[in-house]
Amino acid sequence: MPAAAPRIVGVTVGPFQENCYLVVDEASGRAALVDPGDEGARVAKLVRDSGAALEAIWLTHAHIDHIGAVAAVKREWDVPVFLHPADRWFYENGTRQAEMYGLPFEDPPPFERTLADGGVLELGELRFSVLHTPGHAPGLCVFHGHGVALAGDLIFAGSIGRTDLPLSDPRAMQRSLQRALAELADGTVVYPGHGPVTTMAAERASNPFLTGALRVSGAW
Repeated sequence: MPAAAPRIVGVTVGPFQENCYLVVDEASGRAALVDPGDEGARVAKLVRDSGAALEAIWLTHAHIDHIGAVAAVKREWDVPVFLHPADRWFYENGTRQAEMYGLPFEDPPPFERTLADGGVLELGELRFSVLHTPGHAPGLCVFHGHGVALAGDLIFAGSIGRTDLPLSDPRAMQRSLQRALAELADGTVVYPGHGPVTTMAAERASNPFLTGALRVSGAW
């Protein structure tokens, strides 16, 4: 019998209005925190209120608005942090990133686990595939399974992640979008790093970067 769908709850945090999600396997009572970006106290409350046992932090990428509360969470729950190694520079230079925006920042402890394309993240009875989708950031990954995709800053409702940031790559972004179109079914519910939840069907039909109405700047 297939595992039941995960319970996903979220909180929007920080000046960049980033979406942090808690993924819960109801069968085991275990949870993973995706992209704790800021406001550590609110993120910790999200975990406590869920009633689940936190066992991991999964990072879609390491821009400051996605990692700003990692240190605070790690102080309360000593769980491993998962990150694609292509984003190591961002993870290890969060303070430098924050200085560009004049924002306070607490450096996180080293990440313990590395993500790789095609890998599988286990959470109780749940299994999520790792899709490496560089472009917005070199190590950006999507976690998908059980009809959902935690998409980070790859696809938003009606838009996509920026490709004019340091180490962004418009050509890679275009390839990643095409791969998402090929591998994520229409019924997939997309939990983006910013903005409202959407579906692949809705984005395939109306997102101008996926319909071909707009091109990723610099991709051609």
